[in-house]
Amino acid sequence: MASTRINVNKADINTRADATDLPLDVMGLFFFAYRDFVGDADALLERQGFGRAHHRVLYFVNLKPGMPVADLLDILKITKQSLARVLRQLIDNGYIEQRTGETDRRQRLLYATAKGQDFFEVLSGTQKSRIDAALAELPAETRSTVLKFFVGMVESGDRPLLDRLRLTDALK
Repeated sequence: MASTRINVNKADINTRADATDLPLDVMGLFFFAYRDFVGDADALLERQGFGRAHHRVLYFVNLKPGMPVADLLDILKITKQSLARVLRQLIDNGYIEQRTGETDRRQRLLYATAKGQDFFEVLSGTQKSRIDAALAELPAETRSTVLKFFVGMVESGDRPLLDRLRLTDALK
């Protein structure tokens, strides 16, 4: 009976003939970077009874005050039901307010309250510090390469959305 080799760790995986074609090192580093990037914010969110979805909503509403709910659904790619639950909690706790559109009364526009802006600043502060520290370790000219890398990871159909949100301004 022939024995079958089972890959049990990265050392085993790296012995595969095609291992050089797999970006396992990038994937692993991305995992650890993301884990640490969200870790501090997760702890702060948990104290408020919130999760990452609440953080995402706070991020985009602070980024674009007056954002219609429909735009937020497009950005987050979640169901109306999921967003409604998260929004209700943020509104009920005084972090976000919802206003009716002036030209289109069916529109629901979202604004962060002062409390929502302050909480967003605290949540983003640790993340900004982590990004600034990592970029400070790189030569100045590589910042645009890092930004291009992240843009490249976004689905091509969503790239115009990045422009609308002005997330790619630093590349211009």
